[in-house]
Order: sequence, then structure tokens, then C-alpha cells
Amino acid sequence: PLTPNGKLDRKALPAPDYTAGSTQRAPRTPQEETLCRLFAEVLTLQHVGIDDNFFELGGDSISSIQLVARARTAGLVLSARDVFQYKTVAGLASVSGLTEAQPESDHDPDAGIGPVQLTPIVHWLRDRGGPVNGINQATVLQVPAALPRAYLVKTLQELLDRHDALRIRLDYSGTWTLEVRPRGPVSAEDSLAHVDVAGLVDDEVRVLLAKHAEAARDRLAPDLGSVMQAVWFDAGPESPGRLLLMIHHLAVDGVSWRILLEDLAASWIASNSGQKLAIVAPRTSFRQWADHLAIKAEAPETIEELSLWTSILRDPGMPVCDDLIDSSRNVASARKSLSLVLPTDHTKQLLTTVPKTFHGSINDVLLTALALSVCEWRHQFVDSMGKSVLVDLEGHGREDIFAGADVSRTMGWFTSRFPVRLDLSSIDVAEALVGGPALGQALKIVKEHLRSLPNNGLGYGLLRYMNPQTRPVLEELERFAKPQISFNYLGRISFTAATAWGLDPEIHELAGTIDPATAFSNCLEINAVTKDTSTGPQLSVTWSWPKSLLSEEGVSELAQRWNRALDALITYSMRSDASGFTPSDLALTSLTQEDIDELESAWRDFE
Repeated sequence: PLTPNGKLDRKALPAPDYTAGSTQRAPRTPQEETLCRLFAEVLTLQHVGIDDNFFELGGDSISSIQLVARARTAGLVLSARDVFQYKTVAGLASVSGLTEAQPESDHDPDAGIGPVQLTPIVHWLRDRGGPVNGINQATVLQVPAALPRAYLVKTLQELLDRHDALRIRLDYSGTWTLEVRPRGPVSAEDSLAHVDVAGLVDDEVRVLLAKHAEAARDRLAPDLGSVMQAVWFDAGPESPGRLLLMIHHLAVDGVSWRILLEDLAASWIASNSGQKLAIVAPRTSFRQWADHLAIKAEAPETIEELSLWTSILRDPGMPVCDDLIDSSRNVASARKSLSLVLPTDHTKQLLTTVPKTFHGSINDVLLTALALSVCEWRHQFVDSMGKSVLVDLEGHGREDIFAGADVSRTMGWFTSRFPVRLDLSSIDVAEALVGGPALGQALKIVKEHLRSLPNNGLGYGLLRYMNPQTRPVLEELERFAKPQISFNYLGRISFTAATAWGLDPEIHELAGTIDPATAFSNCLEINAVTKDTSTGPQLSVTWSWPKSLLSEEGVSELAQRWNRALDALITYSMRSDASGFTPSDLALTSLTQEDIDELESAWRDFE
């Protein structure tokens, strides 16, 4: 294909065919062979070559942690920082043998037991107000037919004994305190309920599941050390059953679920094969991680970040709703929600083509579309408030910043929350949304802002909650300029029909149940996740809001604008003149964005 000038149109070339017989280079060493397999497993691909880039294949920060954990299980020692730095199978294989694994004898299995310092996200939960016991995450798994109860109890007990977070206790009667209890007192038998659903159709099972999910939520009691509830929906000896797992948020996050599900699958495989269960133990406990955070909060380099965060909170930005959040009135019982699912072909391009073109991440793409759509949606405020959108962004929080620490196999609530300012003041929003050059400029601005945040924003929570000198400063600024939008991309989750110990693709969404008195933290909460299904990946986005603050028509309009902005980014990324190099991509030079744009333009003219 040629451009109008008769040059080769590289962007119009067909996508690579990731199948046997393609031009991918095959693995040359055992390490490369293992990493090719792990890349394919984590990203649900059939074939991966040694030169393939993890992030250009659809990887993200959360799946990079999953890759690190699986590599360690396979005997390769990597860090999440390695994945971001070396990216390809060949690159990672070249460094995987350079770091010695910590000898098992040096690992203290009881290091996670005892008092735990409150982490930033636990401080945030306390300050949020409202009920605590019902704050949970939940999922529904498919389990084998004729599953012995004794096996299920034994397996759940192994999880409780292996993962400290599942034995965590929160005393919120006065000053909040956390502790991890010793192994033994927390009983899987007491945490498991049995429901006979033999002969029932799926609709009948859904009704029962919703009923028992609420009951399981009400049984959660973190003040008593009960943070996990399981309900086994037994379909009899001939049909696969389902298992509802509901865990208090104190003990689980998006990465934790991946750890837990892999443990369950490994236990079942070992049981059926008669082999010894081989699961890599967590290397750094949640308790040790909390201690690291407390020290980091007082470190000079963290305190130096204060000016960055105060500049981000300098003003409220463009308003999404006209009234402020009232935690006593804007609660889950007054909640409205809207869900949209992007088609598989669009999702694939958002995960691969767009990030590859702009040398960025899926978060760069999604947040650029969000900022543009909010500016267009609330255009009447542009003149007075500018084109700046303030967002509470959630991250996985497991940043690779402590020497020797490894939490890739550690369960717990590690989530970080920090404000980002998506400032598109220099962007012609109308031009951007029709796919003009301003669209590429907008994405570059968002990408560079996100990359400018040290340690992916972890320092904000440390200064806001764990440093007594800086806390009052940021607390006061939040009162003035609290983001009205929260955004969380949960990464990729695999849904495979009829797979034992896999997520149930039919009724997984019914698992979560919210305490009606839970308060909203933001006017608009956006949660996105990529679901790997049998037909390919699908981006699912849920928008939630208090019905007294926003109308369903208004949020639906914003969601549709966001969808169109994503479509525009896909189309733009396929243009022959689209390129996304930014100064952070070329850190060994002093080039500005203007310099880079000029060089790229000159290169296109030369071609």
C-alpha cells in the first residue's frame, strides 16, 4: 500500500499473523522457551516469538505482575521493573538469570504475623466513613461435579494458612488497628456454606446466588477476623457446580484474585495427578510491605514530591456535577450504574495498535479519551474553568521500589489512589474528536503527565496519610479540589467456559454485593476491565454515580462520547503520519516534544 505521495504506507500493512509459520523468531534457550509460554498464557495468545513486546501484545502493569509471579514459579527470577525495561522475551531471558533467588531457608514464614501498620488505602477507607464490614470483592467460579466437601474445606484452609491477608483483623472500635492472626484459629469449615442446586436451571441458580451473596456479605466481620466467606452451589454428581468467594477488601485486590485463582487451579491439578502441590510461597508479607511504606513516607525523596501534588490540586478543574458529595446522603442505596462493552475487534486495537503507535499504555489511551469526552460534554465550563479534568486514579500499588521486596505472590489490599490532572488547555478538542492531529497531541500530553508521577503515584498516599507533617497540607487541598471522577482499569481477566476453577462467564457479574450504606467517594466512578473470552478480549466499562447528583441521560451521553473518542484514537493510530514518541521515550537525549515532532516530520518527508 502506498501513501498519496507514492511512498510505502507502513500503517496500512496487514497486521502480523501470530501463528505457526509466521516470521516470529523461535526460542533458542530454555529460558526463552519458558517466557514464550508464559507470555502466551498471561495474554491468552497461541504463539509468541522472542522479539515480541509484552505491552504491544496487550500486556499492562497488572498482567506484568502476573508474569513475574508465574516466572518465579517456573524458576525464573524477574521483577516488574524488568518487564517494563526489557519488554521482550529475548530481553527478559537475558537478565532472568542475573539475580539469585532468595534461599527458602532465609524466608521467615511467620514474618507476616502480628500488628500491621495502616496502609494509605486503609486510611482512605477510614476517612471515607460509613459501614466497614460489607466492603468486599467477590467472584463466582466453576467447580467440578461430585466435588467432595472435605476436599473443598481442605483447599480453602490451605489458602487461609498460606495467605496472611486472609487472617487479617481490623479493630475499628476506636483508633483503627490491623493485625494478622496466627494460622489455625481461622477455620475454613466455619466459612463455607452449602446450597443444593441440583436440577435447577441457570435462572433459578442466579436468584439463589443473589440471595446467598447478600447473606455472605452480612457474615463478613473483619473486626472478628472473618474476612472470607464461601458458598458452594452443589449441582450434584453429574453437573459442575459453582463456588462464590466473597472476601473483604482489606484482604484482596485485583492482583490478589489472580494469585488465589492460580492456587486453586494448581491444588486441583496436583490432587488429580497425585503429585505434590508445588506453589511458591509469598516472599514479602503484607505486614513487611506496610513497614516499608511507613519508612518510605518519611524519606526525603518522597517529601520532595509534595510540590508536585500541591500543583496538581491547585484548582478543582472542570466540574462533572454541580453539587458536592455528601457521604451521609450519596450512598450505594441511591446508586445508579451503566455498563458498556466494546466489541472484540475494537478492544484488540485499543490494547495493541494504539499503545504501540504512541509507545504508551492502555491507561494513557483510556484516560485521553475520558479527558476529551468530559471537555466536550461540559463544554459550557471551558471558558471559565479551562480544559483541565481532575481524576482520582487507582493503581495496583505494588511498585518495584524496595530492594529485595517481592509482593507478586502476596495477597492483600495494595491499591494506590492519587489525583491526576489531565490538562488539555493547548488542545483543540473539536479537532481531536474528529481524528485530527490534535488527537495525537492530546494523548502525548496525558502520557507524559502520567509518566511524570514518581513510582506511579504511590507517594501521594504516603504523604497524604502516613507522614504527619505533610498530611494536613494535602488534606486541606483535597477539601478545595477533590477530584469528582475516579477511574480504575483492572487489567485483563480470563473467562473460559466450562473450565474447572475458572471464572464463570455467565453469572460472574452477580457476585458483587454492596452494603446499601456505603458512601460514594466521587460523583462518578468508572471501572474498566478487559475480559478475555472464547471469542477474544472485550473491554467492559461500568459507570456508577449517586442518582441525586447526575442523570442517567447525562452519564449515558458522556459514555457514548468516550466511546467515540476511543474509536477516533483507533482510526488515528492507523494513519501513516501517526507517531507517539515523547521526551520520556528518549530519556538519554534532551529533545523537547517540539524537537521530536520536527524530526519525525522531516523523516516522513525523507521517506
